[in-house]
Amino acid sequence: MGVVSPDRLIGRALADPDLAREIARRPVHLLAVGKAAPPMADAWLRHAAPPKDGLVIGTHRGKADLRSLRWRQGGHPIPNEQSVSAGREALDFARSLGEHECLVVLLSGGASAAMAAPLGNLSIADKQATVTALLAAGADITGLNTVRKHLSAIKGGRLAAACAGTTWTLAVSDVVGDDAAVIGSGPTVPDASTFADAQRVLETLGVASQLPLSVRAVIEAGLRGAVEESVKPGDPRVARAEWRMIGGRREAMAGAKEAAEKLGYRVLIMDEPVVGDARQAARSHVEQLRSSLTLVGRPACVVSSGETTVKVTGNGIGGRNQEFVLSAATSLIGFPSGVTIASAGTDGIDGPTNAAGAIADDRSIERARAGGLPEAADYFARNDSYHFFAALDDLIVTGPTDTNVGDVQVVLIP
Repeated sequence: MGVVSPDRLIGRALADPDLAREIARRPVHLLAVGKAAPPMADAWLRHAAPPKDGLVIGTHRGKADLRSLRWRQGGHPIPNEQSVSAGREALDFARSLGEHECLVVLLSGGASAAMAAPLGNLSIADKQATVTALLAAGADITGLNTVRKHLSAIKGGRLAAACAGTTWTLAVSDVVGDDAAVIGSGPTVPDASTFADAQRVLETLGVASQLPLSVRAVIEAGLRGAVEESVKPGDPRVARAEWRMIGGRREAMAGAKEAAEKLGYRVLIMDEPVVGDARQAARSHVEQLRSSLTLVGRPACVVSSGETTVKVTGNGIGGRNQEFVLSAATSLIGFPSGVTIASAGTDGIDGPTNAAGAIADDRSIERARAGGLPEAADYFARNDSYHFFAALDDLIVTGPTDTNVGDVQVVLIP
């Protein structure tokens, strides 16, 4: 994912004259957090003057050269004890700055789980149970992070509020809509959502009764005003907080378009994000393809992006991209011969698997039946799309890519 590589994005961000002036006139402290944190920090060290000190919190270090920066590994997608240690260290780090210093935050998706600070007397087990229930119920990232922000001492603007100095956040977005308050649960920006919004998420998904009593007690106390809300717009504690999005899904689509054109394809970008339940989104996507075939010449490449959800009812393994492609494969039957569809996470990780996603064509279901595999409906019932594509050798396995701008879908039409 060269077009959304941390090196390219950080290098471009440092051309911002406002940021350049800020880091030239103030002592800089660096905090990088999220899946792309290590390569983002590495890129900062190569493109800018060394910070006074720094802390890097992520899910894997990879080959990043962090030099003297402190490295902490947290959990994902479920936070763990290391996430809590990292979150507390990040809060202490922010609190250590003087009012004439600058905290640069390099933020990417995955920060919500990698950096955790349970609110009040909540335990990490409480947070784990809550996130697990929300993910299994098919919560989208906005709903998930609305709840997270109201159970946290660091999310929802609280990190910036803890800092007496200025904060500058450079964010790589994996969120459809690029809402600053949702990316990484918005630790450095004000949050307009409320405890009432968090309660509505729980009720809509039907998971409130599944949560620990301690979590429900915090939400109820928040509704009564007995627990302080997240940091709201206009709060003077975040008046000196600056935020910039430096990369997202549209850059990834533009890169895919450029690559496809070099291979001789005529490219159609579908800007409307691919969201919602993965199975239904795939069926809708294929129907859109039918109506789009006349809009572009052949051979054609159709590029889209977004982030779907999966409601987990079975005990198999897979991810939203794999489930999306399996659903698309069932809808491609009868399409022109040779039509191929792929969907993959730009971070190289799809659910709790070693795959980034999967690829299918108009004959995938036929090949599966010829190979004696169960029907697609059986795999859907078990949420076991991984084993369907593994049997066909149609998984996309890239390993972690060191970036994270959501999911990308590519359709090739000969």
